[in-house]
Amino acid sequence: MSEETSEADTGKLADNIAYFARALRAAGLPVGPAAIVDAVEAVEAARIGTREDFYWTLHAVFVKRREHRAVFDQAFRLFWRRRALIEKLIAQMSPTAPGKGKDEDKPEAGASRVAEALRPPGEKPPPDELEEIFSARLTMSDREVLRARDFAQMSAAEIARAKRLIAELRLPAEEVATRRFRPDPCGARIDLRRTFRRSIRMGGGAIDLTFASRVTRHPPIVALVDISGSMAEYSRLFLHFLHAIAEKRRRVHSFVFATRLTNVTRELTRRDPDEALALAGKRVMDWEGGTRIATALRDFNRLWSRRVLSQGAVVLLFTDGLERDLGADLAFEMDRLKRSCRRLVWLNPLLRFDAFEPRASGIRAMLPHVHEFRAIHNLRAMEELCAALSAERSVEADPRRWLRNAA
Repeated sequence: MSEETSEADTGKLADNIAYFARALRAAGLPVGPAAIVDAVEAVEAARIGTREDFYWTLHAVFVKRREHRAVFDQAFRLFWRRRALIEKLIAQMSPTAPGKGKDEDKPEAGASRVAEALRPPGEKPPPDELEEIFSARLTMSDREVLRARDFAQMSAAEIARAKRLIAELRLPAEEVATRRFRPDPCGARIDLRRTFRRSIRMGGGAIDLTFASRVTRHPPIVALVDISGSMAEYSRLFLHFLHAIAEKRRRVHSFVFATRLTNVTRELTRRDPDEALALAGKRVMDWEGGTRIATALRDFNRLWSRRVLSQGAVVLLFTDGLERDLGADLAFEMDRLKRSCRRLVWLNPLLRFDAFEPRASGIRAMLPHVHEFRAIHNLRAMEELCAALSAERSVEADPRRWLRNAA
């Protein structure tokens, strides 16, 4: 073992593992007493000699889901250091919103939750963080602060509150006319079949005209969600958004992809959102993997397009556009997807940066083939998305504006 993972003030490594497990539990990981005993026995049996071996031994015991990896990594780096540095590190690891044009200030996944879990009970936040919260509360309510906070910066308590607010979002109210008709006394079209039947029943005398009008219904919503490593902090809460829509409305189809495409529509119909996402996580084999957008779109266009893209379907493409295997297929599949639906909306978390420019080759290949280009990084962006789906296409979200600026 290195000096950083050697015996602390208590002189017992087992006690430190127990304290570390408490921090993980406070950060949201399901760690119980049995897991602590298993961790101590695993360390003793493995005869740990390096810091890396110690990391992966505890990782194998405490991490049960893919989404817990980032939290565990942050907690390990903070906890297993010399105690003289812990307070300073907790203050430094509390993320702040990136400034204009500073894309490099993106907070690390799980940092805020771990900092909150490792802070001793009753201890006040660091001075800078306290001043930031105090100044924000002077200008807006806690709800407004949460609506504007980036998903990657949220603590465990804020994520729980965000999930409740997502379930309360006002869903799109747009309806489209179908080919079916229904009886309507005020309809503008004469229902010939019902008119003839009524005339025959009356003995063929006077003709009593009946009318009909077109049936309107909500268009299908089809979501293609990128769950690669760069999108993990955002895709999970966006899946909660899709679950809220599917719970209140039929014909919501959800697909996730990283290196392959997976249909999770049935899993997201479960009533409990956490259970729904847990079932989806068990089915998906490439969570937080690489990104192959062209492959996923090709599979969708070939296997699912004709099944789900009907009656004016709206497609929500949730990805940052950072393609791993860039080629001519990406533009072709995007064009095919655009022609198959009534409206294609690209939701990109990178738009949260004021200095964003579509310079990546994958983004430039995809932009000409979408109807709208929107940011999706906080609750306010989700509310704007709901309003946009109920209205006409927004000029502000026109992708041609971004292409002109890049040129």
